[in-house]
Amino acid sequence: MPSDTPSPSPGRERREFYRVTVVLPLCIQLTTDEAEGELIETSVNLSAGGVGVMVTTRYTDGEVLSLTLLLPDHVLFKSPIQVLWLDPLPLLGGMYRLHARFVGMTTQNRELLVRYILRFQRDHLQDHYSA
Repeated sequence: MPSDTPSPSPGRERREFYRVTVVLPLCIQLTTDEAEGELIETSVNLSAGGVGVMVTTRYTDGEVLSLTLLLPDHVLFKSPIQVLWLDPLPLLGGMYRLHARFVGMTTQNRELLVRYILRFQRDHLQDHYSA
């Protein structure tokens, strides 16, 4: 008997990690680019599993890119990401919402990211509830 629950769209299943939206300096570039790209401060939806960010470059689903983030305390975070899908943002003319997951991330980098996200959440809740 078929289930009444619809199955999730490919690549859009329930998320495994807690997510935060923060403004951080970041750079996304092709893995073949040898020069260090410029870090540009932007809003990024971040979890230990992946990122969501607005971009002007049209990437291909499945493409592997290099992501660099500058976390607080000047901690440089680098990891490969794989494009899951790209949503065009027609009202913003030439902008896309990039959805990507981390691939080949070291345990140390994942723990660094989880610690940062938890610290951000703690600080945000302290600010919100301390009046």
